[in-house]
Amino acid sequence: MKKGFYTIIAAQFVSSLADNALLIAAIALLTVIQSPAWITPLLQIFFTISYVLLAPFVGAFADALQKRHVMFVSNALKAAGCLMMIAGVHPMIAYGVVGFGAAAYSPAKYGILTELLPAEKLVAANAWLESATVLSTIVGTMVGGALISTIATKFVARAHLPVIHTAADLAMLAVMLTYAAAAAINVAIPDTGARYPNRLAEPKKLVGDFANSFNVLWADKLAQIALWVTTLMWGGAVTLQLLVLKWADANLGLSLSKAAVMQGITGLGIAVGAAAAAAWVPLRGSLRVLPVGIVTGAVAIAMAFYSKGLFPAGMGIRIGPFVAPVYIVLAYPLMILLGALSGFFIVPMNAILQHRGATLLTAGHSIAVQNFNQNLAVLLMLGAYALMLTAKLPVQWIIVVFGTFITFMMWLARRRSLANARKVDMRALVEE
Repeated sequence: MKKGFYTIIAAQFVSSLADNALLIAAIALLTVIQSPAWITPLLQIFFTISYVLLAPFVGAFADALQKRHVMFVSNALKAAGCLMMIAGVHPMIAYGVVGFGAAAYSPAKYGILTELLPAEKLVAANAWLESATVLSTIVGTMVGGALISTIATKFVARAHLPVIHTAADLAMLAVMLTYAAAAAINVAIPDTGARYPNRLAEPKKLVGDFANSFNVLWADKLAQIALWVTTLMWGGAVTLQLLVLKWADANLGLSLSKAAVMQGITGLGIAVGAAAAAAWVPLRGSLRVLPVGIVTGAVAIAMAFYSKGLFPAGMGIRIGPFVAPVYIVLAYPLMILLGALSGFFIVPMNAILQHRGATLLTAGHSIAVQNFNQNLAVLLMLGAYALMLTAKLPVQWIIVVFGTFITFMMWLARRRSLANARKVDMRALVEE
């Protein structure tokens, strides 16, 4: 890998760590102010809406400046959102500011890989990026959980810190400082030398160009498949992130801080799957992983029916000096499997989309279209989740609904891919 690649990975790790700790901290803040359950998905909706509304412009923004500078500004905005929550602004509003920064960060994060590396290294680079993201997910969710635990609550009560009144406030301060550290690392990323025309002064033309880029990617026989499945998987993954917390509470009886650990275990599985994809799946063979998407949906459905009620009360497994409930210990392999399937699937699909998008368009515009589609799916799925919570549908049936939908749509994507392959040489498109 070229000089600067590992600095990008470090910056992504720290920024993503803060992202995952922030979600736990923000949910804790909602608990402190006694918000109803259906507000939690709205938190993510406010975060995601920036991706959709700013999609025509963030690609041009990422292309107009050096991407390391874009990443610096984005992390600074995320830190500002944390400060707003500490100052008492409602978490939904402040989370929207964080989402604004995240929307600008994403095209720069992925686009800089296509500037720095040749096409044949994109799968490996994506595996590094996804593995760093997953490791940060594990660490971030666990840190977030620790920062809102009873130990942290007792510390805040004894310390009498200014402005910091609850463990959620302490967690938010820690997240803000982590974003500041990520911004500092962004400054150390070297200039890739890539330059694009600055088109930010032509907003109307940007909307037209975005619409054209949207049509180009969806019309391409290869890009449309990768865009289809990554859109589905991303929307499902963000919704599942909240569902795992709810499922761990309803089916396993875990608190928010302990449920965060279950999220981290899923992240471990994603890292394993991403590493396997990097080792075994070349760019030209990426479409072979499409059936894995179908299996992922089926495993999610199976997860819905896993609960502590399946095991005799008091049944445990000894781990050193401790005895852990068997239903918790056996939940870990299930979450690792779900994560591993997701990681093995998403890394090759992302690599295809990045390569094909950079070939047909520019890196920034391609990734902006990808983000628009993926986050529109997030908005729709989170909206459906909020409606099902309002209707008081049990969490296991909510998971079944989402799992069934994803499985069916992945099956349709597989059929479309086979139909496209009968019309064009898909492998030749990968190698262009």
